Amino acid sequence: MSGISAASLARPGSALEPMWRLKPEAREALGSLGPWAVPLLLTVAATCAGAAVGLRWERRWGHRLAVGVLAANLVGDLLNAVVRGDRRTLVGLPIGGAMLAYLLSRRIRDRF
Repeated sequence: MSGISAASLARPGSALEPMWRLKPEAREALGSLGPWAVPLLLTVAATCAGAAVGLRWERRWGHRLAVGVLAANLVGDLLNAVVRGDRRTLVGLPIGGAMLAYLLSRRIRDRF
C-alpha cells in the first residue's frame, strides 16, 4: 500500500487518486511532507518487501527486519492512539502483537 500511495502522490490526478476517499486526512498528512512523502513511502515499501523476501528465504536478516517493521508499526499505532486520540489505530495492536509474538516464538526463531 505504501508503494501505491507513493505512486498516487507522485502523479496527482491519476487513476489511483480515488483511493484517498478511504481516508482523506492521510492524503493531507502525507501531502504536508512535501517532496519527502514519495521517497519515504518508497522506503517503507522497500523495507516491507525486503522483510517478506528475507522471511521467505528464511534469512536471519529477514526475520530481524520483519520484527523491526512490526515493532515500529506497533509503536506508531500506540502513539497515534495516545497522542492523536485516534482509537481506530488500536485495532492494530492485537493483530501486530500476535504477529510479533509468532515471529518471536522459539519454533520460528529456530528456523532463522
